[in-house]
Amino acid sequence: MRIRLPLLILAVSLAATPAWAGLADRIGATFGLMESEFVKSFQPLEGMIVALDGKTLYLDFTAKDNVRVGQEFTVFRKGEVFRHPLTGKPLGRYEDVLGYAQVRRVEPRFVEATFIPNEGKVEPRAEDGVRITRGRIKVAVTPLIDLTRSNADLRRVPFLISTALDRTRRFQVADPLSVVDLFSNGSRVEEIIARPARAVEQAKSLDVAWWLVPMLIERGGVTYLDATWISAVTGTPLFSRRQPLTRPEAAEEQRFPWEPAVED
Repeated sequence: MRIRLPLLILAVSLAATPAWAGLADRIGATFGLMESEFVKSFQPLEGMIVALDGKTLYLDFTAKDNVRVGQEFTVFRKGEVFRHPLTGKPLGRYEDVLGYAQVRRVEPRFVEATFIPNEGKVEPRAEDGVRITRGRIKVAVTPLIDLTRSNADLRRVPFLISTALDRTRRFQVADPLSVVDLFSNGSRVEEIIARPARAVEQAKSLDVAWWLVPMLIERGGVTYLDATWISAVTGTPLFSRRQPLTRPEAAEEQRFPWEPAVED
C-alpha cells in the first residue's frame, strides 16, 4: 500500500509540542542519512546454490557482488517452460519457492547462508536459484521504541521514516495508519523483536515481507537512531544500522518539504 497524501497531513497534525519538535525532526533527518544503506542491502541480485551441508547453503556470489551478512534470498527451483497458447513461443519457466537463505558469512569467492524451508516443500539442491526480487520490497515501519526515556511525543517518526523509504522507490511501505492501529490494540513493538512467531503473524495482516523497527538509544552520552530489519517470513532479526542523531540545525536543513517549521 502506497503512502497517501492524507497520511502526510495526519503526520503533520501529530507534530510534537515545541519543546520536543526538534527531536522528531532530528530523527527524520538522521534516517535520511541511513536510507541509502538500506537500498544497497536490498539491491536486486540472482545467483545459484553450488553446494550444501545440511541446512547450510553455499552460494556462487563473490566479493564483487557486495552481498552483506543479514541479507535474505528467496530459494527457488525452475520448472517446465510455459508457452504462449497461440504462438507456442516460450514465455518463461514455472518456479517453485522452496524457502529462504539468510546470509551468515561472506567470503571472497562464495557466500554461506542458512536455509529456512517453506513447509511442505522439497529440500534444495545444487543448481537451485536464489534471488532478491527486482520488485519493490514490502516493509512495515513500527512505532519508535524510545529507550532514552525522553518522554517526547514522537508519534510522527514512523510517518517520516515511511515517507523516506517510499521515496527511494525501492520499497513499498505499508500504510502507517494501519501499522499504528495494529499496535494500538494491545500489541507491543517489543514482541516483534522478541517473538519470531508474533512477527510473522502480524505481518500477514499487512502483507509485508519485512519489519523495520526504529529505536532511540543512548551510549556513552551520545544519542543514536538504531534501525533493525526483521524478516516477516521467518521473524528473525537479520541486521541493523545505527547512526548518531544529527545536530538540530542539520535536521532543519534536511526537513521534508511538507513539514512545518520547528517553531510551529
